[in-house]
Amino acid sequence: MTITMIFLPILLGIVLLVMKDFKERKYLIVLTGVYMTFCAIPAILNVARPENHLTLFRLTKSLPISFGFDTIGRIFAAVTIVVWLMAGLFSFTYMSHEKNEKRYYGFFLIVFGVLMGLCSASNMITYYIFFELLTLTSMPLVLHNQSHEAIMAALKYMFYSFCGAYMALFGLYFLFKYGFTLSFMASADGVLDQLLIAQNGMGKFVPVAALLMVLGFGVKAGMFPMHAWLPTAHPVAPAPASAFLSAIIVKAGVLGIIRSIYNMFGINNLRGTWFQTVWMILALVTVFMGSMLAYREKVLKKRLAYSTVSQVSYILFGLSLMQPVAFMGSLLHVAAHAFIKSALFLSAGAIIFKTGNTKVDDLRGIGKDMPITIWCYTIVSLGLIGIPPTAGFVSKWYLCQGALEAGVGAISYVGPVVLLLSALLTAGYLLPITMKGFFPGADYKPVKREPDLRMLIPLIVLAVLTLLLGLLPNGFVNALKDAVNALFV
Repeated sequence: MTITMIFLPILLGIVLLVMKDFKERKYLIVLTGVYMTFCAIPAILNVARPENHLTLFRLTKSLPISFGFDTIGRIFAAVTIVVWLMAGLFSFTYMSHEKNEKRYYGFFLIVFGVLMGLCSASNMITYYIFFELLTLTSMPLVLHNQSHEAIMAALKYMFYSFCGAYMALFGLYFLFKYGFTLSFMASADGVLDQLLIAQNGMGKFVPVAALLMVLGFGVKAGMFPMHAWLPTAHPVAPAPASAFLSAIIVKAGVLGIIRSIYNMFGINNLRGTWFQTVWMILALVTVFMGSMLAYREKVLKKRLAYSTVSQVSYILFGLSLMQPVAFMGSLLHVAAHAFIKSALFLSAGAIIFKTGNTKVDDLRGIGKDMPITIWCYTIVSLGLIGIPPTAGFVSKWYLCQGALEAGVGAISYVGPVVLLLSALLTAGYLLPITMKGFFPGADYKPVKREPDLRMLIPLIVLAVLTLLLGLLPNGFVNALKDAVNALFV
């Protein structure tokens, strides 16, 4: 099942790219979607299943390429599948006004398979290889329209991603040299051989290697100071690709950090060090900076991209606290942000598709023209702000509670304050679209421009999921409780 989830989409994507005059390309998306919905998702969500690992081949005797879902990997995979299905359905209408549909759908399938490889990787070398593949296979989605702006954005994305990958590679070398194994371990002690580290006097380099891995994988997650690619790359991609980039591909960086710090280094070796302090500060700086830049931005998709810079660092801040409640809040925000941000980008895509307007100031009366679209936009916007009963409220509650219980000095109090200020800024850059959209003034004459069902259904589903995760979070929390606790013991 795991191998099929990885290589079926990749194979179908390659077939689509190499076949000439293949006009039924959308059915490959449908075929993969049906398989994932009725076969893969039930298997992934069965978190009680034993973790069976399959070694595909070996680079060397000590470097196996192996796969097997653990609980955290299953959650990331399930969220990825849902967003991919919604973006895929939306794209059937949206891409009809774009060129090179065959290339888009081919890489859309390949990227999905690569992400399944990331979610199911059972050791660090496998994860790293698929992380590099993700950069190479997602870059064509960024440069899809082949404009000068798109090409430069794709090059910037590739440059930043490779720089991050090289930083992470140093940490990987360190783990290979001074660890018992590169397989992921659910333990607060990680895989480091403390005796070997002490004998070689390498203790002072443990936090250095950990920081390089956080910075390296943090590039994909848009963490300061390596965030600049994200607001350049995401807006130039087609809207469904932007939704997938901003909601899911950035989470590859988050998952890489979880694997590095929690499964490999172990929090017992890093908690209380200068590394943790630096990480917390970088995350909070990114949260505030991203919100401020989004507040000042007038181009809708670029505003949402800056918002992603901020919101993903909510997750990183929770991880940096190395506290179980905050860690749970981070995982909740992984799912909440994925549903919310994909809905926001798809809403922006629907607006652009029907009106051609790309700037916020041009959206007066859009709620009268496209009421269902803007209602969905409003619901998920409330979720991103953190208004109950949405998923964003629950995740941010856990993050603030975890910060107060973490005992990390002043940051225990500064952190929740920064998150609150960011929430206020989030309201400031999202809700004016709703207010001007539904209350344009008595002189406004609405023109009905609602998109078709293939664009509306994904918005409605994602808005409902945002509400359900906020109203019924206990199932999610209970499913992850044992896996989270294992990382802190």
